[in-house]
Amino acid sequence: METVPKPGKAVPPKKDKFMAKRKKPRERKKQQNQRGLSGAQDPFPGPAPAPADVARKFCRIDKSKKLPHAKPKTRSKLEVAEAQEEETSVQAARSELLLVEEPGFLEGEDGEDTAKISQEDIVEAVDIASAAKHFDLNLRQFGPYRLNYSRTGRHLAFGGRRGHVAALDWVTKRLMCEINVMEAVRDVRFLHSEALMAVAQNRWLHIYDNQGIELHCIRRCDRVTRLEFLPFHFLLVAASETGFLTYLDVSVGKIVAALNARAGRLNVMAQNPYNAVIHLGHSNGTVSLWSPSVKEPLAKILCHRGGIQAVAVDSTGTYMATSGLDHQLKIFDLRGTYQPMSARTLPQGAGHLDFSQRGLLVAGMGDVVNIWAGPGKGSLPSLEQPYLTHRLSGHVHGLQFCPFEDVLGVGHSGGVTSMLVPGAAEPNFDGLENNPYRSRKQRQEWEVKALLEKVPAELICLNPRALAEVDVISLEQEKKERIERLGYDPDAKTPFQPKPKRKGRGSTASLVKRKRKVMDEEHRDKVRQSLEQQQQQQQQKQKQKAKPTGARPSALDRFVR
Repeated sequence: METVPKPGKAVPPKKDKFMAKRKKPRERKKQQNQRGLSGAQDPFPGPAPAPADVARKFCRIDKSKKLPHAKPKTRSKLEVAEAQEEETSVQAARSELLLVEEPGFLEGEDGEDTAKISQEDIVEAVDIASAAKHFDLNLRQFGPYRLNYSRTGRHLAFGGRRGHVAALDWVTKRLMCEINVMEAVRDVRFLHSEALMAVAQNRWLHIYDNQGIELHCIRRCDRVTRLEFLPFHFLLVAASETGFLTYLDVSVGKIVAALNARAGRLNVMAQNPYNAVIHLGHSNGTVSLWSPSVKEPLAKILCHRGGIQAVAVDSTGTYMATSGLDHQLKIFDLRGTYQPMSARTLPQGAGHLDFSQRGLLVAGMGDVVNIWAGPGKGSLPSLEQPYLTHRLSGHVHGLQFCPFEDVLGVGHSGGVTSMLVPGAAEPNFDGLENNPYRSRKQRQEWEVKALLEKVPAELICLNPRALAEVDVISLEQEKKERIERLGYDPDAKTPFQPKPKRKGRGSTASLVKRKRKVMDEEHRDKVRQSLEQQQQQQQQKQKQKAKPTGARPSALDRFVR
C-alpha cells in the first residue's frame, strides 16, 4: 500500500513565491595575504595605520552629540557624511608624514635666558637664506610707519605718516611700487591678493594696485584710523574718528553696513580669524564684538580700568590679548566665558599686540619689543618670562608676524625692521589656498574660485558651527504659521482608508470592519506608550523616595504612598 511521503522527508516543502525571489547575500571572502610575483608574502598587509591622536586633530565632527531623530533616508545621509569625514581625517593623518618642514625653535645653553639672545647672535647661527630675512630700512624722514603682510607672506606693504607708501617682495627685495600721496597715511592693508591694497589717508580711503596707480577713492569712508580685511567674505572694515564702523564689499564695491559704535574715536581694532568678528577697544576699558548683520554689539567685555590701547586675537579664535592705560596685559578666554586667564603688569603700557600662527604673543612698548611663547599652537602663552626681547631705533607704531615665515615685521619712527623669531610661523602651507610661489595665472584662477566660494556677510556670528545646526524654534514657528495659513496640517498622518477588494468581497461591512481594526491597533499602541511612561515616572519617584541603607524603620512609613 502506497503512502504519501511527508513534506519534511522525501518531498521538498512548497516554496513561497516571495521567498523564491530573494537572493542569498554574497559571503565576503576573507582577506588573504596577497603574494607578489616572486611569491613573497606582504609583510604589511592592509592600509597603512594612522595614529588615533593625529586623526582626532583633523576630525571636524563632534562625536559627543548623537545624530538627531530623523527619517531613515536623512539619517542614512548623515551617517554616510560622518563616515566620509572620518575617512578624510584618517587620510590627512597619513599624509602628515609627507610634511617634512618642522617648526623652528630657540634653545639656550644650560641656565641661559633666551631673552638675552640678540638678533645679531641669531643671524650668525642660522643659514644664509634665513639670515637675509633680517634687515632694517632706514626711513626716518617719512616715519612713523604702519605695515602689513599679504596672506601668502611673500609681499610687504608699508606707509609712513608723511605720505610715503611702498610695496615690495621682501624675500627677493624686489620693489613693486613706491609713491608719495602727499597726505598723512594712517594705515595700509592688502586686499584678497597682493595686486590690490587699501590706504587710509588723512581724508578718504583710497585703493591702489601693485603699480601704485590709484583705482578708487571711497569718499563715504572718511577720516579712517584703522583697516582690517576679511578674506573669506571679501569685506574691508574701516574704523573712523567719527565712531562709525564701515563694512565695504570689495567684490561688488558696495557698502554692506555702516554701524555707529557710539563710543567716540575708534583707533583700536582687531579681527578674529576664526569667526570674522571685529573687536573694538574703547576709552572706557571695554572691548565690543561686532558683526555687520547686527546693529548692536554681540558682546561687551570689561577688560581694564583705563582705556584700551591694543587688542589681538589668536588664529584659533580661543584667546584675546588686551593692554590698557593701567599698564596691564591680559589674556581672555573667548570660548563663552570671557574671563581673564592670565595677567601681567608691564613697566610701560603696550601700544601694539599681535599673535603668530603658532601662538606667540608680541607686545610693542615704546622702543622695546617683547615676545612671549607657549607650549604650542592653540595654547596659552606664558607671561612669566619673555621668549625674546629687542630694542629698536624708534618708537613702535605697527607690528605683525609674517605668515609661514619666522619673521616679525615692526614699523617704527625710524623705518621698518624685520626680526627673526624662531618657531613663530606654521612651517607648511596649503598650496591650493596660500601659495607663496604661485604664478600670475595661478593667482587669477585662485581669485575666481575664491569669489565663487565667498561667504555672505549675514553669516558672521560668534559661533560659526551654529550655522550647521537646525533651528528647532524657528522650524516649529514656521510650521505653526503654515497650519494657520492653510487651515490644516499637511504633514499630519492621513486616516486609514481601506482599498476596495475584488468584486463581491468589498462590501461596506467589511470595509468598516477593517477600518475599525486599524483604529483599535492605533489606540492600543497609544495606551501601551502611556502605560510605559507612567511606569518610568513611578520608578523615578521610587528612586527619589528611596531611603539610604541602614535607616531605622518608622511607624509612619505605612502612610507613605
